[in-house]
Amino acid sequence: MAPRVVPAPSAGSEIVSAAEHGRICALALECRRDLKACVDAYPDLFPRKPFDERLFTGVALANAYGSPWEDAAGLRMAIKTSMWNFAADWQIDYVAGTREEVQDLIADCLSVADGDDPVRSGPITTFLAEIVKDLADGPAAAILPAWRDQFARWLAAMAREWEWKTARAEGTGGLPTFEEYLANADNFGTTWVNISHWIHRGDTMTVARIDELWSASQEVQRILRLLNDLATYRRDVEWGDLNALMLGLERSEVRARIEALIAHSRELIEPLKPDCLEAATYLERQIGFSTGFYGVTDYWGAL
Repeated sequence: MAPRVVPAPSAGSEIVSAAEHGRICALALECRRDLKACVDAYPDLFPRKPFDERLFTGVALANAYGSPWEDAAGLRMAIKTSMWNFAADWQIDYVAGTREEVQDLIADCLSVADGDDPVRSGPITTFLAEIVKDLADGPAAAILPAWRDQFARWLAAMAREWEWKTARAEGTGGLPTFEEYLANADNFGTTWVNISHWIHRGDTMTVARIDELWSASQEVQRILRLLNDLATYRRDVEWGDLNALMLGLERSEVRARIEALIAHSRELIEPLKPDCLEAATYLERQIGFSTGFYGVTDYWGAL
């Protein structure tokens, strides 16, 4: 049977806008299939609490809205690295019970990122090895050194926050300052996922301007870090996490900092558009989607 053809609505109508949202939601459903494949392949990394349908749907929607011009195959690496990011965050923040366990996990992940077999094999490093292999075959594999550098930053930032949280819980140290906390935003993982996506989908201009894309992505990552904190304060208190609102700032002050970061991000993103329109637009759409999303909910399910 031939596929049913739906006539295009007239330009400028609300139907056009709704049709575009519908198309993006359909793309998210296609991405959800790839996401399910990750979860099915590594079930030990994704316990039902807190990895529930809320998180899976949120990840699929975020990636579809970030790059609505892609198909599901084009977003496959972004989906994989997003899910690995959540799984590793859970492993370090809540599964690891000692400093040695955190350090061992980081050492194993860095070893795998360098193409080695991990000393202690497990699902988290097996999944990472799959990602590394896929990236090595990507069209912009020339920026793998930037990916490796950002991956190390992500792990170091995760370890730093683990130290802050542990010291606070044990009463052996104080909280970081707000500026120290914001400077540690690499633990959010946005830039690492972005570089992975650009390796998978990038072109020669992405490679040529990766340093500028990296700087812009870092600013976007800080924005998303703070948007997340505004949405998750109560959850972070319950789970023993850190949050910008625990560091002496009012919500209005955090919002003002977000606005300043957004203004600066525009200055970084706009000059990239002539050469890297899709990558630049992708960063802008991350800000837009997250502003709306975190205004209502967040990703994690209940414990």
